[in-house]
Amino acid sequence: MRPIAVFQHAADVAPGYFVEWLQASGLPFRILHPYLGEAVPDDPRAFSGLCFMGGPMSVNDPLPWLEDELRLIRAADRAGVPVIGHCLGGQLLAKALGAPVVRHPVKEIGWGEVTVTDARLAARWLGADVPPSFEVFQWHGDSFALPPGAHNFLASEHCRNQAFAIEREGYAHLGMQFHCEMTPALIRAWLQDPTWRDEIEEERRATGGPGVQDAERMLERVEERCARMNAGAARIYERWSEGLRR
Repeated sequence: MRPIAVFQHAADVAPGYFVEWLQASGLPFRILHPYLGEAVPDDPRAFSGLCFMGGPMSVNDPLPWLEDELRLIRAADRAGVPVIGHCLGGQLLAKALGAPVVRHPVKEIGWGEVTVTDARLAARWLGADVPPSFEVFQWHGDSFALPPGAHNFLASEHCRNQAFAIEREGYAHLGMQFHCEMTPALIRAWLQDPTWRDEIEEERRATGGPGVQDAERMLERVEERCARMNAGAARIYERWSEGLRR
């Protein structure tokens, strides 16, 4: 089986639980680091699927490797290679397939509830027993609109598009605004980094921070919360993996 390409966009934005799930599922993968100068592949058919992680940059920043990733996503869609995106990755998927990505009125940082907006689609991706709302981890300042053919099935208080699926014959793309791949170690690492902590304070000064938690609240019951969120992520990843090019 061809590997799954996992695109990491910053040193401290590791793939987290996604790679743990791949390893537990016995699926081969290759982590690529375009922000370090590693070339973005031209042909998506070298991979069974493409996964794009988060990052501190915007999809609208003038970075050549972002343009290369956008081209690769469009090629993957034409070739029938499924794409999954987390936060920045979801925004890349949306932009590549024709939707704008803009600065959101407020940032969402920390734990927050998302609500199911399409019960049938949510059941396909999260199981028939998906609750009406559940908690996920957020850290974003931009947000995506929906590209043609996409259907959103989750929303939060501050951001109406939280997860969209584009279901093709035999495979599907999924874009998420939240970070279901987070682990306790990743959350602690972000909160120990002055740059990430400064972002919280800057947002509070700018908007009052209606969607922002402080570090102490983010770390409350962090192991329990991540375990519950990762259980949902496993269902999403399993559904997405059904379309991998074997």
